[in-house]
Amino acid sequence: MRTNRIHSLIACLIACMIATSARSDDLRNVETGLVMPSLKYADQPYIAVTRTGRWVCVLTTGKGKEGAGGQHVAAAVSNDRGKTWSKLVAIESPAGPAASWACPLVTKFGRIYAFYTYNGDSIHLGRDDTHGWYAFKYSDDGGLTWSARRYRLPIRTTACDTIRRKGKVVHHFWGICKPIAVGDMVYFSFTKLGKYFLGDGEGWMFRSDNILTEKDPTKIRWEMLPEGKSGIKHPDFGSVQEEHNLAALSKQGHLACVYRTTKGFPAISYTRNSGRTWSAPEAMRYSPGGRIIRHPRACPKIWRCGNGKFLFWCHQNGGKTYTNRNPVWLCGGIEVDGAIRWSQPEVLLYHDNPKKRMSYPDLIEIKGRYWVTETEKEVARVHEIDPSLLEGLWSQFDRKPPAKHGLIVDLADKQLAAVKRNGAAMPKLPDLSKRGGFTIDMWIRTGNLKGVQAIVDSRHGGKGRGLTITETKDGTLALAFSDGARGGAWNVDKGLLKTGRLHHVVFIVDGGPGVISCVVDGRFCDGATHGRQFGWGRFDRKIGAIGGGRLKIPAGAGANITRLRIYNRYLRTSEAVANFRAGAA
Repeated sequence: MRTNRIHSLIACLIACMIATSARSDDLRNVETGLVMPSLKYADQPYIAVTRTGRWVCVLTTGKGKEGAGGQHVAAAVSNDRGKTWSKLVAIESPAGPAASWACPLVTKFGRIYAFYTYNGDSIHLGRDDTHGWYAFKYSDDGGLTWSARRYRLPIRTTACDTIRRKGKVVHHFWGICKPIAVGDMVYFSFTKLGKYFLGDGEGWMFRSDNILTEKDPTKIRWEMLPEGKSGIKHPDFGSVQEEHNLAALSKQGHLACVYRTTKGFPAISYTRNSGRTWSAPEAMRYSPGGRIIRHPRACPKIWRCGNGKFLFWCHQNGGKTYTNRNPVWLCGGIEVDGAIRWSQPEVLLYHDNPKKRMSYPDLIEIKGRYWVTETEKEVARVHEIDPSLLEGLWSQFDRKPPAKHGLIVDLADKQLAAVKRNGAAMPKLPDLSKRGGFTIDMWIRTGNLKGVQAIVDSRHGGKGRGLTITETKDGTLALAFSDGARGGAWNVDKGLLKTGRLHHVVFIVDGGPGVISCVVDGRFCDGATHGRQFGWGRFDRKIGAIGGGRLKIPAGAGANITRLRIYNRYLRTSEAVANFRAGAA
């Protein structure tokens, strides 16, 4: 019996090692991240990096679910960049009152502040974690202990403060913006609400010109902005305008503020005078006057990096609820004429379970290395980002040579004409069930797309094994693929392919997140012109190998292929954009 138990234990360990190995080569898989400490519930795991290089995580935690009794803010420290952590130290007691949504700041003299919502008057409206005082405590020993005294930020009463108890105003608010230091100035934004629970949101900001150097917390100067009685909001964007967060632009006093809505997009507003006044919020776009970036009711986080460029955490779908936060996508930004121009998105993180929701991230940057934290509400992790992914995002605005790695078919001119006449052997493609991927990259001149006519076809074996790219009745192109038993399919957004035009069309099948995406003429398909929530699709992770057989390019189609590339891996969006910029030659 004991031998059987040992054998079972060994088999279990081997299975775990195999499972870990299967996903360990893809840093985008959230389960490759380093788990951060919590009691059970874990939210906003934000990192302060001290002068000695120690990481101090402040987060909201508790033994119940979000909003339950015992929710409080706590801290833990790591001296090895997230590999190991100390035990949690309570910044506020789990015995209450509720304390939530801590955001840290490190001063020039090494003090760490944590700013959070604190229900200091013990007002009970239902949930206790989004109203009360804007409080802060500090640590002078690298996060190991925190001040016994609690301090308050001077929240101004404004037009949206309609909640009262016992004749007193109850401030309904929370913040997800990690304070940013610009010279001697510190800024952080937060969301005030006019109705309980989470109604009539608008953005506000605290500014201090001496917190980085003043050691007496009672002498810190605070100003709540914008001026006047109304915060950052747009009358046409509805009640849900919340989770405002900031990034500094290149000119002193110029800031961008991004926040979420339930309109299927995030909003953005700019200030040119250090927050005193703000531009009317607009739907966030890839470029001024360009396409809207699609995003559900989830935290849209913006960061400015040390190189002066930007990153934007989003979810690339037009949802209007809290769901569909998996995968996480990342855009890279550059500043042009005082506004941010955004790259096409890349998958940053994914979970194998589509229902998992990664959100409330932080970015850590140290000497050219980057990490993000995120939470699924009960598990928080830290992930190092592949630097080439970021460089790819930021370089999308420049002309680059086409991708060569993984290129297994490259047909143009005479070679392409020969395949159109006689076909050719179709190379093997990676097994999708083992997280393989492939990419079809085409330059095509579109005529009359008649529908149901294949323009690329490698099906063989009598069971449809292989792949096809077919014209659709909607005037688009559709990719379908099968291992003979299971299949997947997705199509280009409507309205992008114009008759008589030369277009660059890329289908990317990524076995990591199990996602199919399309890039047309350097533009990531987001589903908006197609009237669908998603511009990308999922496929069955059990699909196996689909390669082999004959590659055929049938005659008589409405789309004439002038260049065909096939890769035995997924291309990043940035590589697809580079292939477009390189041209058809």
